[in-house]
Formats: sequence, structure tokens, C-alpha cells
Amino acid sequence: MWIASPRRLLLIAAMLDVVGQLLLFFVLVCFPILTGLSLVELSVEGQWGWLIGSVILYLMFSWLLGSYTVLHWRRVPLVHLFQRVLLAILATVAALAVCRWLLNPDEEIWLVFRRVQLAWMVPLALWSVFVRVGLRKGLLIPELPALLVVGSELETCSVLKAWEAVAVRQRLQVVTMSALWQRLRVDNNQQIVLAMTLSQRIAAQSADLIERLESCDPRKISLISPLRLIELHQERLPTDLLPDSWLSYGEIPWTSAFNVQSQLKRAADLLAAALLLIITAPFLLLAALLIWLQDRGPVMYVQKRSGWLGQPFLVYKLRTMNVGLASDQARWTEVGDQRITPIGWWLRRVRLDELPQLWNVLNGSMSLIGPRPERPEHEHELETRIPHYRKRHWMRPGLSGWAQVNAPYAASVEDSELKLSYDLYYLKHFSTWLDLLILMKTIKTVLKAGGR
Repeated sequence: MWIASPRRLLLIAAMLDVVGQLLLFFVLVCFPILTGLSLVELSVEGQWGWLIGSVILYLMFSWLLGSYTVLHWRRVPLVHLFQRVLLAILATVAALAVCRWLLNPDEEIWLVFRRVQLAWMVPLALWSVFVRVGLRKGLLIPELPALLVVGSELETCSVLKAWEAVAVRQRLQVVTMSALWQRLRVDNNQQIVLAMTLSQRIAAQSADLIERLESCDPRKISLISPLRLIELHQERLPTDLLPDSWLSYGEIPWTSAFNVQSQLKRAADLLAAALLLIITAPFLLLAALLIWLQDRGPVMYVQKRSGWLGQPFLVYKLRTMNVGLASDQARWTEVGDQRITPIGWWLRRVRLDELPQLWNVLNGSMSLIGPRPERPEHEHELETRIPHYRKRHWMRPGLSGWAQVNAPYAASVEDSELKLSYDLYYLKHFSTWLDLLILMKTIKTVLKAGGR
């Protein structure tokens, strides 16, 4: 059964973009009239490096400027879709122009000619819009299955609340068992993912309904739990839906000192942190100078945070708040917080203030990827109000994490509960590939100055 993971549509769109670029390239070669060049001039020799570079640049700018993100939105005005695609096209053309100026290629490299770029990129923009509209309308892929949940009113309300905590394109519908059977009889072609709550599953088992559902064509109906549904589609684990006995420390394979992935993670932390400290040293020195010139106050800010297994440690940051206010009684940072200095605002946007924590990575109190460390003063309240909160301490805190790149900045207990659902997903699904995905998302946030 076709179940859309959060990134499957993005990968399909990227592959179709590549196909479109290659097809348009060969159309230009086969029909010289489109570029005003002769057939002899349009030799493919020497063009492959520039072709591959153009494809990579377009994919990169499409990802960076949100041309693929629109696939997840519930509603996308066509003009906004055109804007995202056009921005990616213009950025690609500008980058190619810079590369041409720097590398000064031979005249035989016709792919960088302005008229060729125009003949190539305009149809590419139309193709990209068609791909995104087609994917959103279900014209290029199988129709997405209907997402249904059945259970008691109290349970389904809890499931719907968890589902709607984040913006997702597909809606979750509440149905009764009688309505479900009616739907199955009327619409034989509709694929269904059915999330059945615990009480409904017990009632269905006593009435032999589970056996009837499981006897249906598995390509047509898939029976899972509400927790598993959200885990698959939103890549998080809402705490309200987790049982009290969910996951023990011994069940996590990578907690072993001899686990290969955990050893690779630590080695990557040491190597990357050392390299980043060397590469970013000039930016750190410049930022430190600007902080000092602003108010002649201290450059560094040291604060106690909770680390692995809840052990306290000192975290280092560039100071982004006014002197004296940053160390006041712990409270959430809010939008437009008056404590943040003008220089601090920019540092937080590009997350440059976090770079001193690379020292924490080197000394082993932090990792590059993991849950963000929280202040103990906040955690006392969060542990009493949010189930499973302490389980986020089962891994080393990180400079960036799955919650950091998917959830908004935590400014309340509710925000912290949402971020915890992503941290718990990372705890369960930790892998090198997931760390690489988080790294890519973090780079995108930094380049777009999306920090806070």
C-alpha cells in the first residue's frame, strides 16, 4: 500500500526535476533552432561537467528556497508555487554566471551561454511547476490512502489533538465501525489506513471484527495503531499516546559501549567539532569583538544545563542578551524578547552563538546531534507535567537535533511537549542516516538565517 512518508514526495519531485533537466538538455542538442546555434556548435563534448553542476545547483536551490517544501502544505496558491520555482531558477542562473566568471570556460562550452540558459531554464520552470502540481493533485503517483481512526470519543479526541499538533497535508477522519463497513462496500478502490484505538481493538476482537479486517485485501486496508500512524506520517511519538511502560533503557541497542554506530557517532563528533572550530574561528573572533564593542560586557555566557542521564554540566555560548538579564530567573525566550541585543539577534538567527559549544562536544558533555540541553530550572516543571520527559536524557544533548529542525522554538510547556515527541522518535530511531538528515536540515536553517 502507498503510504506517503514525509520525504517521499520530495524525493520523487527531485528525481523528476533531474529527468526534466536532462530531457531539456537533449532537446536543445537535437533542435539547434531553439538556441540559435548550429548543429556543429552544439556538441555534447565538454558539456557534462557543467550539466551535472547545473543539475546539482538547481536541486540545491530548490531545496534551500522551499520549492520542495510546498508539497507538504495543505493549501498552496499557484502564484506562491511559481514564486518558489522562479527563485530557484534565478538562483541557479546567478550561480552559473558566477562560476562562468570565475572559471572562464572555453567557447566550446555553450551550456553557459545566456541564450542557452534562457532556452533551458524557462521550460524547466514550467516543468517543475507541472511536477509539483501533479504530485499534489495525485496525477503522477497513486492516490494517497484515506487515513481513518476508530475508537471511543475520548480516545479519538486525544488522537486528533496529537495529529493536529503539527501542520500536515493529509487529514485524519474519525469513523465508526458501521460507517467503515459501509465505506468498504461502497468504494472498492479506495485504499485505507485504519488506526484503531486500544478499547476499540479489544471490542473488535471479541466481536471477531479484527479477523474480518485482516482477511481483507492488504493492498486495500492497513490496520495499525494511532501511535504507529503518527510515527510513520509525522516522524514523532506524542507522549499522550505512549504507554507508561514504553521503552526501557536496556531496549536501546546503541546504548552499549561496543555498539558500532555509537562509536562512529563519537568519532564523527570529535573530527567534525575540531574542524568546525578551526574553520569558524575567524567568525567567532569577529562575533566576540562585536559583542564587546556593543556594550563592553562579557563575550561568553556560561550556564548550567542538564546532560546525559540528567547530569549537570556547563554550556558555553556567545552572549546574546543584555548584561545581567541573561542570568536572571529562568524564563522562556519569547518572540521579540527585549533581553536580546541587536548583535545577539543576528547571532541567534544564524546560530553562531552556539559555536562555543563545540568545546562541549570535544570534552564529551555534548554531541553534534541530539536533544537540546535544557536548564534544570525549567526541567523540574517539565518532568512533572510531561510523561516520559526524562527519557530524553538517555542520549547526550546536541548542538542540533530532530526536534530542533522540525519543531518551533520552545516558549512554553506545550512547545516542549511537542519537541519531546521528536526527541523520543530520535531516541527510538537513531541512525547515522538520521543524523545526516538532521545535519542537512540544520545547514538549511543556518543558510536561511532561520534560528531564533
